[in-house]
Amino acid sequence: MRTLLAALLAAPFIACAQSYPAKPVRIIVPFAPGGGSDLAGRLVAAKLSERLGAQFIVDNRPGAGSNLGAELAVKAPADGYTLLLISASYTVNPSVYKLSFDPLNDITPIIQISGGPYVVAVHPSVPANTLAEFVALVKKQPDKYAYGSSGNGSIMHVASEYFLDAAKIKVLHIPYKGTGPAVQDTIGGQVQLVFGAVPVTLPHVKAGRLRALAVTTSKRIAAAPDLPTVEEVGYPGYEVTNWHGLVGPKGLPRDIVARLNKEIGEVVKGDEMKKNLVAEGLEPAGGSPERFGEILKNEMARWAKVVQQAGIKVD
Repeated sequence: MRTLLAALLAAPFIACAQSYPAKPVRIIVPFAPGGGSDLAGRLVAAKLSERLGAQFIVDNRPGAGSNLGAELAVKAPADGYTLLLISASYTVNPSVYKLSFDPLNDITPIIQISGGPYVVAVHPSVPANTLAEFVALVKKQPDKYAYGSSGNGSIMHVASEYFLDAAKIKVLHIPYKGTGPAVQDTIGGQVQLVFGAVPVTLPHVKAGRLRALAVTTSKRIAAAPDLPTVEEVGYPGYEVTNWHGLVGPKGLPRDIVARLNKEIGEVVKGDEMKKNLVAEGLEPAGGSPERFGEILKNEMARWAKVVQQAGIKVD
């Protein structure tokens, strides 16, 4: 009797999993087209469309530091037909913005898609070939150097301040409206230091327009194997990952979560996806929904401390 009851209770979930998706699925990317988040969203959407026989469509909804698109997604019906592509900045936003939703309890984690470093780079005129040499320069001339970020309260901003605190140095912060302008002004010499995303920064390093000093992940990357990690050069525990992942609204059915996790996990481990991600300085991630949820929780707690210590505010 108990076995029959359990089977009857499980039947609707099995049927739901087998029939999903029965119509197009929207993946909200809360950034403008052309960036790293947009690329990750489109790569996953294309592969899921092939594998699951229904359209997965990217819907770019930039604005308010990615909170506009996030709010739209978390308030959508929890039926699996509206998903949200998030990046590392999602875990910074609760500390710098007044949100209209709970960034942990109003979502359902699905999977981490990718992860990669930021490149710590300086203008070639800076007389430092290593991160240790740059720190020594700043200590000798504390008012001479400035760094660029993609804006107040951005992941680039807090990652930079996290390092400056670890190194016990002060460098003037110049906020820009995006990663591109920050990197361009570092190339131009208006600022001397930048923590830039790999696809935006590394081509300029290879062309000699910037000098790379380190990467922010705990391991070196295939795209630049000679670059040491920040941790390697004397800052134990320093690690910042530029990641992307997929979530849904709170209450997303467990069978839909399990199916999406399985399918995307297989996609990101595939040779084509690996090739595309590595070209962008990223690596496939994967893992369980529970693991991704823990990452979100831990990252939010860490960045809250950094924001408070550095006095970071959004104008």
